[in-house]
Amino acid sequence: MTPDEPPTPQPPTAAEQARLALEKKRERYVWYYLAYFLFGIHIVAFVMIYAVLSTK
Repeated sequence: MTPDEPPTPQPPTAAEQARLALEKKRERYVWYYLAYFLFGIHIVAFVMIYAVLSTK
């Protein structure tokens, strides 16, 4: 192996693969929670706008 060659990466172990899969799953859940939160804020905002505009 010459000094210019990058080292070959080691294949991931089973524990590392499981950890990466769990991390990916948790990241997906974070995006779902963020989407629901932003959607909920918009619903509340629309209800508040309707309440303000419907008063006489």
